[in-house]
Amino acid sequence: MKAHQVRGMTQDQLDDELVKLKKEQFNLRFQAASGQLENTARVRQIRRDIARIMTISRQKPVTEAPTRPAPKAKAETTTKAKPKAKAKAKAKAKAKAKLKAKPKAKTKTKTKAKG
Repeated sequence: MKAHQVRGMTQDQLDDELVKLKKEQFNLRFQAASGQLENTARVRQIRRDIARIMTISRQKPVTEAPTRPAPKAKAETTTKAKPKAKAKAKAKAKAKAKLKAKPKAKTKTKTKAKG
């Protein structure tokens, strides 16, 4: 299926074609699992046609697409870090600093004199 053919379809036709292709993809998957699939290239072709239809249906003007509710605006407080998270991060940084500040004890290895 070519892109110009898909662009000529209405939203209802796109939805119907998408359902048809998904059913075919399902059947091809079963054929492949049972070893009865003869044309393996068809799986790839169907997958790309599905992607093509979904992409073009998203690109259609808003007037043709079904209306969706507008997303709610996020509050400004969501961008600020929570006080507990800040305290945890500060405590973690302190603990790391303490570990780095402690000098490591050097261990001497004794060598036995050969005699």
